[in-house]
Amino acid sequence: MHDLIAIWFQWVRDWGYFGVLLLMAMESSVLPVPSEVVIPPAAYWASQGRMTIAGVILAGTLGSYIGASVMYAASRWLGRPLVVKWGRLVGITPEKLERSERFLERYELGGIFFARLLPVIRHLIGIPAGIVEMRFLPYSVMTLVGSALWCTVLTWFGVHVLGSEPKLIEDPNAMITVLHTKSHEIALAVLVLAMLYFATVRMTSKSQKSELGPS
Repeated sequence: MHDLIAIWFQWVRDWGYFGVLLLMAMESSVLPVPSEVVIPPAAYWASQGRMTIAGVILAGTLGSYIGASVMYAASRWLGRPLVVKWGRLVGITPEKLERSERFLERYELGGIFFARLLPVIRHLIGIPAGIVEMRFLPYSVMTLVGSALWCTVLTWFGVHVLGSEPKLIEDPNAMITVLHTKSHEIALAVLVLAMLYFATVRMTSKSQKSELGPS
């Protein structure tokens, strides 16, 4: 994994915006590319004049959208049986798929938005969205908004965390550890907002069912 991270670092450094776009497209698919090793170093190099902050956010958002769109289209075209059959090859077990489907069925568009901010779910949410044939335009809007917010957060960390500790750029594993440690407050805020949304949806659903009464 260390060797892969070093290669990804080199792509971002040498290929600039295209490297960011390509890696974030991979990150939004089933490929194991953590966005923490893409956007923060790109943002740091942007602060040094190699790129622009806005360009990094835009390239990251567009890459995330492309990857999520490919997953959506592939899942919609293949259908659930083939995804279940071959998904294990890329770590998608039937259990994970069922959880993702239940998540999407319950939380709909809000679930797409928050999924872009949550680990693991972020990579998988396009699969159930394609299988259940969610309308592509709303899916696209929520994916773009959620991805833009996530890339903005990572860009901020890249500028401020790596800007104050530039030696981390030469040690990817240490950089990821520091980013995880310093991002706890952001992660907690996202989790709280997501839990409030999920709780509201659940209570609203129960309220509607009780108003309808037995059929």
